[in-house]
Amino acid sequence: MKRAYVAGEWVATGRTMDVVNPFDGQVVDTVALCSTAEIDQALHKAVVAQGETARLAPYQRAEILARIRDGIANQREAFERTLSLENGKTLAESRLEIARSIATFDIAVGEATRIYGEAYDLGINAMAGGRQALVRRFPIGVVSAIAPFNFPMNLAIHKIAPALACGCSVVLKPASKTPLTALMLAEVVQQSGWPAGGFSVLPCDRTAGQMLVSDERIKLLSFTGSPEVGWQMKRDAGKKKVVLELGGNAGLIVDKDVRDWDWLINRAVLGAFYQCGQVCISVQRIFLHQEIMGEFRARFKKAAEALQPGDPLDPQTTLGPIIDSNNRKRLQEWVQEALDQGAELVTGHSVAPIGQGNSMTATILEEVNSSCRIAADEAFGPVVTLSAVESMEEAFQRVNESRFGLQCGLFTNDFDTVLHGFNTLEVGGVIHNDVPSFRVDCMPYGGVKDSGLGREGVKYAMNDMLEDRILVYRNR
Repeated sequence: MKRAYVAGEWVATGRTMDVVNPFDGQVVDTVALCSTAEIDQALHKAVVAQGETARLAPYQRAEILARIRDGIANQREAFERTLSLENGKTLAESRLEIARSIATFDIAVGEATRIYGEAYDLGINAMAGGRQALVRRFPIGVVSAIAPFNFPMNLAIHKIAPALACGCSVVLKPASKTPLTALMLAEVVQQSGWPAGGFSVLPCDRTAGQMLVSDERIKLLSFTGSPEVGWQMKRDAGKKKVVLELGGNAGLIVDKDVRDWDWLINRAVLGAFYQCGQVCISVQRIFLHQEIMGEFRARFKKAAEALQPGDPLDPQTTLGPIIDSNNRKRLQEWVQEALDQGAELVTGHSVAPIGQGNSMTATILEEVNSSCRIAADEAFGPVVTLSAVESMEEAFQRVNESRFGLQCGLFTNDFDTVLHGFNTLEVGGVIHNDVPSFRVDCMPYGGVKDSGLGREGVKYAMNDMLEDRILVYRNR
C-alpha cells in the first residue's frame, strides 16, 4: 500500500482506495486516502515551510530542481510502467510523458535563476524628483495544485516545478484514478533537499479536497480538469489567485493546398487518437476545404483503422483504453446521439473486439449537427468529426462558434492565411502546419472562453506565482 506524503512524512490514514488498471480492471495498488485532518496538517506545515523555501537562493532552488529531474531520470522505466498501469497509456505514450516530465524540470532549473526585477528613476515630475524605485519579485506563498488523470505526471509537474522554482510550498492533490506516479515523485522530492514541510501529495476524495480550494492559507490554486468543476472552484476560492486549464474541443483546419499528405494524415491521426483521445488539445473537429474532403476522408479512415487497440503494456498496442467504463459508455451515447440526428459513420463506434477492458475503436463521424454533444462539448475520447467548408473564413468562423478556445491547428501554405487565422481565431494558441495537440513545455499554454484562465509553461506559470514588491528610496 502507498501511504500519503504529508509535509515530508509518509502517513497511513485509516482509509484506502484501490487504483485500478483501466484496461483489465485489476487492482494495481492501494493508496491511503487523506481526510481534512491530514490536509490541515499539510497546509499548516506548508505555511511554516514557506519562510524557508522563500529564503532559498536561486542557485539552491536550481540545484534542488536538478536533483528532482535526475531522480526521475534514474527511475525512468519504473515511472513509465506505473503510468501505463494506472492510466492506460501505451508504453510509447508513457515514455513520452516521462521524457516531458524530465524536460519540464530541466526548464525550471534555468528559470529559477531568471527571476528578474527592475530599477528605475521615479522622477517623472517635480513631485517625485530625487526618488528611485527597486522592484523585486517574491514568491506568492502556498500553492494548491490539483492535477488530472490524463497526464498525471507532466501536468502535475507543470504546477510543481514552477512553484519550486519561485520558492513556493506546494500541496498536490493527484487525480483519484491516477495517484501512483505522483507518490513516486514525492519519494524523489523527499531526497532532493527541498524543505520537508514544503511539499505534500494528498490523495483524497472531492469532499476532503474542497479544503484545497477554499482554505485561506492557500495563495494560489492551479487546477486542470473539466470546465464545470473548474469554474465552480473559482467561485469557491475566495481571495486567492486562480489558474484554470479546462480543456476544449480543438479544431484542425486544412486548406486545399496540401502538399505533404503523409505528414498531414500522420499528424491528424496522432492528434485525434493519441492517448485514446483523452487529451485537452486532442483533435476533435476537422474542417476541410471541400476540394480535398474526399481524399482526406479516405486516407484518414485507412490510417485510423490501422490503429491496434489492446493491452497498453503490449508493444504492439497503438490505441490504449478509455479511463473507465462510465466514460466509454458516455462516448458511445454521444456518438449514437449524433447518428440519430443524421450524422454519417465513417468508421468505428464499437468496443474493440478484444474481450476485455474499456477499449473503443477509433471513430470518425461526418455531417454532425454542431449542437450534438460530440461536437459541442469535450469528447475526451477517440472520436473525431469531419466537416467540409467552402473557405478558410468559414472554417475560422466554425471554430470560433465553440464555447471553448484552447488551441487550433491550421494546415495551409499561404502565410497571409496563417496571419489572418492568428488574428481571427479565438484560441490560446494557433499551430501552423500541425495539429492543435502540439505542445512544447516551455511555451505559454492555456485557453480563452470556457477553456480556462491564465497560462502554463514554466516561465508563464511562474508569473502567477510571483508578486511584485517595490522599494521607493529617496536620495539625500
